[in-house]
Amino acid sequence: MSADIAPTGRAGQPSSGGAPSPDRSGSASRVRASALARNPILISAVIAVLLLSVGQVVSPGFGAPGQVISMLRVASFLGFIAVGQTIVILSGGDGIDLSVGKTATFAAIVAARVMDGSDANVVQGLALALLAGALVGLANGLGITFLRIPPFVMTLGMMGVVQGLILAYTQGVAGGRSAPLLTSLVGGRAFLGVPGVLWIWLAVTVLVVLLLRRTRFGWELYAVGANREAARLSGVPVRRRVIQAYVASGFFAALGGIMLVGYTESVFLNLADSYTLPAVAAVIIGGTLASGGVGGYAGSAVGAIVLTVLTSFLTTINVPEAWRTIINGAVLVILLAAYGRQRRLRQ
Repeated sequence: MSADIAPTGRAGQPSSGGAPSPDRSGSASRVRASALARNPILISAVIAVLLLSVGQVVSPGFGAPGQVISMLRVASFLGFIAVGQTIVILSGGDGIDLSVGKTATFAAIVAARVMDGSDANVVQGLALALLAGALVGLANGLGITFLRIPPFVMTLGMMGVVQGLILAYTQGVAGGRSAPLLTSLVGGRAFLGVPGVLWIWLAVTVLVVLLLRRTRFGWELYAVGANREAARLSGVPVRRRVIQAYVASGFFAALGGIMLVGYTESVFLNLADSYTLPAVAAVIIGGTLASGGVGGYAGSAVGAIVLTVLTSFLTTINVPEAWRTIINGAVLVILLAAYGRQRRLRQ
């Protein structure tokens, strides 16, 4: 018998008894370690911790519990908007929603106008703002599915439409104020010293993760994002799922705008405009594949935290705004390179 033939059992088959060979165990461990090292959520979490640690050294107090809570509160606004962006990108078809910033601003203006500093109108203000956001998402979804307008073009055009609606609704002057109840929810310490908005964000995160991983909607959304034709042939209502994804994007953008107005207590005409690209960045940093079908919201939430901590760190060390923008972009590129553009990522 030559030396390179494996020992065989009684039937001439390779022996399968006994413990796994050290080579196989070591190989499996290396594979697990390699996969863990490429996990976007872990990478993002490590970066956030490193930034906090360096910030604490450079500026004592940067990593203090109170400061961390403040940064998480700011991250929650981006986190809410990133929920819908995650769902849209997961739906595939080059899905993206460039109207989320304007939608959040519009919802914030509607909520502030209706509430106008009164707790008596808070429910009505929240309902109308969320409805406005959902309707914007519905328009996006219908245009993309029935008119076959590319998502980039459709949502870019909708961004202009919403801007026009804002100007028509406000006559160029943003008015209204947050209700004290909403301000207290966002700015106060509701339970265990943690603002209510963070508890809401935690609840939304858990619900969205369960929705995507444990419901028919979620399973079909992943199928649509992975291969729309195969999903259609399997009986998945592709158009309905895509429309629902964009409705969700508008709804959660509105929720982010509402929470933001609770933080600022007043509104202005471009309140949430700057959140559009960071919402996309948070999703990609969190490991959701840009082409859809792979990823999830847990990573997007961590991505929102990383971007917020990074911005706070750069502000603390007095980096000019232009360089902050450059560094944010560079971090996104570096993280994408670290993930190796892997197409089999699973969270």
